[in-house]
Amino acid sequence: MKKELLSCMIAAAAALSVPAFSQTYPSKSIRMVVHFPPGGPTDLVARMVGQKLTEAWGQQVVIDNRPGAGGIVGVENVVRAAPDGYTLLFATGGSMAVTPAVGTRLPYNVFTDLAPISLVVINPQILVLHPSLPVSSVRELIRFAKGKPGQINYASVGPGSPQHLGMEMMKSMAGIDLVHIPYKGTAPAVTDLLGGQISLMFNSMPSVLPYTRSGRLRGIAVSSAKRSAAAPEIPTVAEAGVPGFDYVTWYGVYAPAATPKDIVGKLNAEIVRGLQDKAVAERLVREGAEPAPGTPEMLGKFMRAEYDQWKKTIAAAKLKLD
Repeated sequence: MKKELLSCMIAAAAALSVPAFSQTYPSKSIRMVVHFPPGGPTDLVARMVGQKLTEAWGQQVVIDNRPGAGGIVGVENVVRAAPDGYTLLFATGGSMAVTPAVGTRLPYNVFTDLAPISLVVINPQILVLHPSLPVSSVRELIRFAKGKPGQINYASVGPGSPQHLGMEMMKSMAGIDLVHIPYKGTAPAVTDLLGGQISLMFNSMPSVLPYTRSGRLRGIAVSSAKRSAAAPEIPTVAEAGVPGFDYVTWYGVYAPAATPKDIVGKLNAEIVRGLQDKAVAERLVREGAEPAPGTPEMLGKFMRAEYDQWKKTIAAAKLKLD
């Protein structure tokens, strides 16, 4: 279902037409809340989107970084904002699908308290190993792990993170037993992976691809259903040994639920146009991301499909995360 939705998004984006909308919007600056600190990949892409909106309308899009509580602080800030199009949320799939699927008690409902505007990018993850692990493919990893149940560890950026649940999905589908070692962020996890204290992990391409190309780590597969344009030489997990495996992280733009549809439509049309800009698309691919703009309805369906997938993964792995 996810693959079909993504295909529809990309195909439909070029055909989107601008609906009738308020001629006065925007008449002042727009605040875009990012629920991560400045400087990370989420912040980087949000600023690219904000810059394109600023260029198109001549009104400043101000990035407001509000990290905290795994994204809850930033999301709640937008949910409680006036639904006038002047407060937007730049959110990750972790906050929009994973956290709700985990069962965390939230002060909002992501499906009813927010209005989807557009998916922005999907981010295939790369499965990387320390070179001391004597395997060079997913099939070899599965065989090796089956011979050493509970003896191989993997890192994530925290319990319930997409990296954690993505590996749990692979464990379940491949029938292997790996030990989870959670970290409080990407940097310490990658540091220990480079040092050999950790054997493997899924991580974003910008964080680890330079190490795979220098030989300090071994990249054996990407997590998405199709190969990544940033590393087309690396097979997918699905084609390398776990048929049907498909997991990505992603970013989307939202507004408070009662935001007028004509304003949502104007935002959507301009975000789609910005992401179709050749220079923007090329820069995103260099960062390991893939532009995936589409309609608000498509983002809503994609978000629900992601939520359903993670609910199944959590149930199959019998994870207790709340």
